[in-house]
Amino acid sequence: MTDQQENQKTDKAQGNSKNTGLTGQLLIAMPGMSDPRFNRSVVYICAHNADGAMGLVINKAVDELTFDDLLEQFEIENQAASDAISIHFGGPVETQRGFVLHSPDYLREGSLQVDEHVALTATVQILQDIAAGAGPRFKLLALGYSGWGPGQLDAEIQQNAWLNVAADDALVFGPDIAAKWESAIRKLGVEPSMLSGSAGHA
Repeated sequence: MTDQQENQKTDKAQGNSKNTGLTGQLLIAMPGMSDPRFNRSVVYICAHNADGAMGLVINKAVDELTFDDLLEQFEIENQAASDAISIHFGGPVETQRGFVLHSPDYLREGSLQVDEHVALTATVQILQDIAAGAGPRFKLLALGYSGWGPGQLDAEIQQNAWLNVAADDALVFGPDIAAKWESAIRKLGVEPSMLSGSAGHA
């Protein structure tokens, strides 16, 4: 689930994340999103700096894979009956790589603390700890991630492809995946039905 290159990437992102205001926030796809992979997506931004941005989609489940299936692939015994944990589509990049977005009560070597509320870990160890009942209180498992090159996300926001809003535990870790897109929009004080379906500047 992890390798030295990924740890270097997250360490670099952690060092630069204070330079922007989008790290730790949610992106909400506008109705006119041109990329069908992000239709009605809510993305938690783990890092956003001069080198680009990285985040995880938090409202799309991978129905064909269960947590028990994932544990079986790594030959981990599920001792905590955690089969109710759903696996999410984190994004279209490196879809075979796993990430756990979680509360910061669990921090180990290789963990990236995004802010005071959320951390990110991409190691087999966190799967072992979750299966043993020793993982973080709140957790979201995702396969793949969403990535943007330098300036790309900023340009997409300027083109009204995305809205952004402050994250909270209910939105990030809440079990009602289907409601997250509308809930995130309403947090801005906007009714989803009032959003225009066309992209571009207002």
